Amino acid sequence: MTVDEATRVPVVIIGAGPVGVTAALLLARRGVRTLILERHRDVYPLPRAVATDDEVRRILQAAGVGEEFAAIARPAGGLRLLDARHRVMAEFRRTQHGHHGYPQTSMFDQPELERLLRDALARRPECELRGGVEVTAVEQHAHGPVRVTYRDGEGEHLLWADAVLGCDGAGSLTRDAIGAVWEDLRFEERWTVIDVRTKADVRSWEGVDQVCDPHRPATFMRIGEDRYRWEFRLGDAEKPVRELIAPWLPPSCDGDLEIVREAQYTFRALVADRWSSGRVFLLGDAAHLTPPFIGQGLCSGLRDACNLTWKLAHVLQRGGDERLLDTYESERKPHARYVIRLAVAMGWAMTGGQDDAAALRRGLLAAACRIPGLAAAAGRDLSPPLTAGPLVRRRLRGGLAGTHCPQPWITAEGRRTRLDELLGDSFAILTGTEPWPSLNALAHAIGVHPIPVNGLGDDGTLAAWLRAGRADAVLLRPDRVVMDIVPAGGRDFTGTATWAPLLHTARTPSPLAGTSGTAC
Repeated sequence: MTVDEATRVPVVIIGAGPVGVTAALLLARRGVRTLILERHRDVYPLPRAVATDDEVRRILQAAGVGEEFAAIARPAGGLRLLDARHRVMAEFRRTQHGHHGYPQTSMFDQPELERLLRDALARRPECELRGGVEVTAVEQHAHGPVRVTYRDGEGEHLLWADAVLGCDGAGSLTRDAIGAVWEDLRFEERWTVIDVRTKADVRSWEGVDQVCDPHRPATFMRIGEDRYRWEFRLGDAEKPVRELIAPWLPPSCDGDLEIVREAQYTFRALVADRWSSGRVFLLGDAAHLTPPFIGQGLCSGLRDACNLTWKLAHVLQRGGDERLLDTYESERKPHARYVIRLAVAMGWAMTGGQDDAAALRRGLLAAACRIPGLAAAAGRDLSPPLTAGPLVRRRLRGGLAGTHCPQPWITAEGRRTRLDELLGDSFAILTGTEPWPSLNALAHAIGVHPIPVNGLGDDGTLAAWLRAGRADAVLLRPDRVVMDIVPAGGRDFTGTATWAPLLHTARTPSPLAGTSGTAC
């Protein structure tokens, strides 16, 4: 065994898929060096994930690839539930400008996303990617660094890391290394996934179709200009591809059909019982697996990266309290479980089950879809507010704590830009009035400037948001979640005693850099 020259690395990331590379990019923006270990030498060439939401597009913006992703993404109209005869039972529309400043649903090709992420990675001196290697062991030694062993063509290597992020998928070695096991949420079905390229006039409404048929449930969506995906639950007697997708094709579609991929998968609903041990963390499919029916598999993994990286950077770069890292699982695990249960419920809606009461349940579903307001409610975003905890003050009914700040277009230094470009990568304080002395003092203590929203040229979006939440000011975390508020008519944040100790740093802050501040 050889010991690498750089025997100590701040962060080792196992797996160079979208979650691992995004985590590296988010850490790099905060000055944290990373080494990514990946067993493949190049991007996996076939499409897998195909959908993302506006919150995750905001995360890609934070990772520095927002504009590049916009060039490969295709906004989608929403979701329709169809009966077995392809009649519309319900339609859940998605807007082209969601809370986070992007279309609520966008379709994309995963290999294209991975390539642009790796291109961004190559531009960051803080990041190194080693492909063609196999990680063989991850060992946490008491309170010291994590020992990582990996093998390549030259033999076995050993290095030490201050933290390890296991982004190594469903068969995660990292999950085994920390002794985590799966919690089964009771869903397992075999499906076939078919990706097709064709110039034919495929019957499509620029959204996603879920066919609620107990005998052959299916999903259909348009991914790109000439790219489409179908998913069918496997039955006892399998039909040829053309026969399966025929209801969507024009009669004239003859030879113009290229099957890019046809693969069989077992869709499962699983959550790891623990997501970390010491400085070893699980992200993405290593921590949770969801059926794909609401398009949240990759989205959940990128949310993991966004939640963990700013906390890890705060601890590694600033000497922040280790308890800050404990909030990763307590905040992310309930949301992951929520999303998985929604996906399972959608799977149930598509089939109604296979027992004697299935027909009755499908009838009830069709009736429920006609209830006024249900479609609008079901079409809302998939990020319920974080529950109260060390980094989120107790939320009052209708309050802003634990929710995401909207991201409108604003005017800064004479140019139009998105809000997050002004806020930077750190904490931020937004206020609906001119800042008062105690607010200025707290802002100075955490290294930021209060930003009055009235002069941002956002057509009043932020001011209206503050008024609706009955807040005169909000403290935003680096992931743009509202950590605390100054209630209307108040003069102080209400949860300082809870979150201030976690944010206290053992090192001298860097000088303040403009309105974006520094990592506090």
